[in-house]
Amino acid sequence: MDLVGEFVARYVKEYDYYSHAARLVAEILEENLRTAGVRCMVTSRAKSVSRLADKCRKRALDKPYSSIEDIYNDIADLAGVRVALYFPAEEEQVDAEISRSFHRLEPAKRFPREEKQATDEGEPRYVKRFSGYKATHHRVQLKESELGEPDRRYAGARVEVQVASVLMHGWAEVEHDLVYKPLEGALSTEELAILDQLNGLVLAGEIALERLQAAGESRVAQEGRQFVNHYELTVHLLDRAKTVLADKEVHDWGLGRVDLLFDLLVRLGKATPKALKPYLEDLHGNVEMRPLAEQVVDALLAEDAARYDVFRSVRAESYGRGPHGASESSSLDQQIGRFLRLWAELEVLVRRLDDGAGQPVGLVLRRLADRWPDNARIFKEADNLRRLRNQLVHGIEPPDLAIVSDASDLLERIIAELRRLYPDA
Repeated sequence: MDLVGEFVARYVKEYDYYSHAARLVAEILEENLRTAGVRCMVTSRAKSVSRLADKCRKRALDKPYSSIEDIYNDIADLAGVRVALYFPAEEEQVDAEISRSFHRLEPAKRFPREEKQATDEGEPRYVKRFSGYKATHHRVQLKESELGEPDRRYAGARVEVQVASVLMHGWAEVEHDLVYKPLEGALSTEELAILDQLNGLVLAGEIALERLQAAGESRVAQEGRQFVNHYELTVHLLDRAKTVLADKEVHDWGLGRVDLLFDLLVRLGKATPKALKPYLEDLHGNVEMRPLAEQVVDALLAEDAARYDVFRSVRAESYGRGPHGASESSSLDQQIGRFLRLWAELEVLVRRLDDGAGQPVGLVLRRLADRWPDNARIFKEADNLRRLRNQLVHGIEPPDLAIVSDASDLLERIIAELRRLYPDA
């Protein structure tokens, strides 16, 4: 058996491994993009055995392989994921989500790249008028630390994630099969011209999608109308963030769970651009580096302590029976509720001491510690508890009951001590 044959035989035994690795990447990416409000279709696959054999033999003609490892290093897409975007302009959000969710193995590759034209006896047989395949390819690995024990072995798999518009993915599939894998001989000049024409129509279609997205943004921005879903809310958040956070790149630190923010806004009767506007204007250069949706949730909760219970109910419907999942016990639920009610009380107290309305409570606590160094210990202890508060409000898995209970006791003592030291607050 030749080297390519040996490689293919080995790949047949590993097919399920690559298929499952691709599926894990697709599931993580699809969930994160959906909750962040990116409209797309995500699919996965392990490379077809027959197509793999053809690809290897064709490549071996130009660059003979010396070992099976050479072939593994050369074929990057044994496990593949496709992200088909409804709106091409949302590619930046996908790029950022890929960077947050996976280990990058190399910089992203962007297409089109310069390609050789189809030739006939050394002369170009057809010169394309349009740019061809437009997409971005990412090569990634799963993060072992974020996988369950049964799936950790898939962290070693290299997965290629291809990101393009829904139109471009469809055209690329047709072009690839007809031009690069001809089963009935090379295509004629007329066939190549038709494919080129279709490529032009696809590129024009992407322009239409961009215009459609812009028209949607204008419609969503009308102050009196309700957001219909969290996708519309995402569009509005990104548009407003460009103005409010002009010196920051939103995609670098993410949107977060926009779906939870949308549900909270609906419950509070604030699911309109006009009602949301004050909470976006409060964001400034000193904001904590947190996903945008979480910052807005925090601003809403800081305004009214009763909203903590509303948000916990929203999370309960999203994650399961309890606010943090179906397995949550009633005693842990009670302690979480106690902690958050105490935290809301602390926020009101420290903001009165600092007049830090609209600013992150962590910033307020650090400022108070600097202002009153004799009592800095109290404010630093409260700031340490802020991490637990963020985990309880925004995290998926809660800490142990004992941790939450002890933290609630400490928080109660901190509030009592602040009231004693600053009775006018």
